[in-house]
Formats: sequence, structure tokens, C-alpha cells
Amino acid sequence: MRAEGAIPATTALINGRIKVGLSPQELETMCRAENVGKVSRRDMATYLAMKKNGATTVATTMICAAMAGVKVFATGGIGGVHRGGEVTMDVSADLQELKQTPVAVVCAGAKQILDIGRTLEYLETMGVPVLGNKTADFPAFYCRKSGYGVDYATKDEAEIAAIIKTKWDLKLEGGVLIGNPIPEEYALDFDEMEQVINKALAEADEKGVRGKEITPFLLAKIKEITKGVSFASNVQLAYNNARVAAKISKQLCKLS
Repeated sequence: MRAEGAIPATTALINGRIKVGLSPQELETMCRAENVGKVSRRDMATYLAMKKNGATTVATTMICAAMAGVKVFATGGIGGVHRGGEVTMDVSADLQELKQTPVAVVCAGAKQILDIGRTLEYLETMGVPVLGNKTADFPAFYCRKSGYGVDYATKDEAEIAAIIKTKWDLKLEGGVLIGNPIPEEYALDFDEMEQVINKALAEADEKGVRGKEITPFLLAKIKEITKGVSFASNVQLAYNNARVAAKISKQLCKLS
């Protein structure tokens, strides 16, 4: 990120405080993941009041970023409507946050474990623009294409920044979602990953895994089934998203 002209600022809740930008010691605390919970909007007040440590979801990161004046952030993939969500009503708070909080989110699409079609329908209903960074295809985390399109394919980061600024100049509430495909050399085959995900989903169902535990369970199971290949791809897409977010941030600063 620094090489692209931006300053990285990792978010977390640590000892009852909102942190935007972590020290090396704080990063180590979060990476060890000992007594570190997963914090979304509903959990935020409780974690702060009880002085607990928490890793922030996309929704909570957006809240923290908005408080700190950070306009763009990078994540791996957003949460969304889970498979079977039309029955279970399991819909990530990330989607509602994108509707109401003015932060641009760079991601490798929605996690492939989700119902991507319904996730995009939800975003459309909420008025969230979904942009593709040099692509017309909405990416599916480990895979470059999900089978669904974005609202607008953009040619570069400068064009993305112009769209973001114009939306906020118009006083339209909410964020902007930027789909940034994983680099080709690290992309996995969509059909093969579907088989892996279906196995992981079946095991989650057998074990009764529900709610906020489902995503970490599925990602860990997918890592196990793919013998770590999915995790390596996850790391690379995160690097790639950080680079693009830095470029967009720089262009946004030029416009401001």
C-alpha cells in the first residue's frame, strides 16, 4: 500500500477501544487470534463496554473507517446472502452497512460460499453501485468470474474514484462496492471450488453450525479440503485488493 502512495490502517477493537491503525504488538495480538471475537455492528457496543478484543467484519470496518475519515478500505470478500438464505434469512450485516455508510469497499467479490445472485439483488435494492475494476464480471473470491455481471465495468482506478466522489457530492447515502478479480495465476477453477464448497456446506449442516460461526467454519473446512491451496489464494487476493484500494485512495485525494 505504501508503494502505491497510501497509508495502511488496520482496524480492530482492542481493550475497549476502536483502533484504526495498529502497532506491531497489536497486529501480533490480533493475528494470534487468542480470545479475539468476530465483531459486526450488533456486537460493537458490547465488545467495547466489556473491553474485549475483536476482529472487525466488513460492516464494522466500514463504521470504524467512517468515524476516522477513511474513505476506502480493502477486504478479501464481502459477506452476503447465504445459500438457502431465502428460508433461513441468514443475510450478512455487511450489505446493510454498504447501503448506509459512506465508505468504498474493494473486494474480490462475495465469498463463493454465498448465494451470489441474491447478494447482488439485495445490493441493487439497497441502491449500492457495484463496480468492476477493469472487468464486467463480478468475481467470486477464489475465482475471477461468478457468472454474474457488475453494474458498471470501469477502465481504471481514476474512473472508480470519480464515480465515488460524484455519488457523495450528490449526497447519496451509503458506500460503493468495487469487485477486483484475483490475479489469474492464483485463481481457482469455479466448478472445482463448487464441489469443495458443497462438501463443506454438508458438513456444516451435519454439525449444526449456524449464524456468525458459519463463515469461519466453511473457510477453514475449504482450506482443509484443498490442502491449503485456497488459503494461499486468499492471501494473494488480499494483497491485490490492498494495492487497488491504495490506488483508488490516491486518485480520490487528487479529486478532493
